[in-house]
Amino acid sequence: MTQRNRKFTGILLILGSIVAWLSIFTSVYLAFPPDLPIWILMPYFMVAGMGWLYPAMVIIRWMAKPDA
Repeated sequence: MTQRNRKFTGILLILGSIVAWLSIFTSVYLAFPPDLPIWILMPYFMVAGMGWLYPAMVIIRWMAKPDA
């Protein structure tokens, strides 16, 4: 696969993984009781906000490989 094709595929994979990540974490958040204090929710929001970075880094590293 050429680097150009990897970049196109990688963009689609990143967008799809972000949409899936948001869907999962939103559905989990909606299951929480509505009166939770913010100090209990902060760790959840930190994981939800940063958790998509590792899969994106792996995909970006794969996209950046030069053509063989």
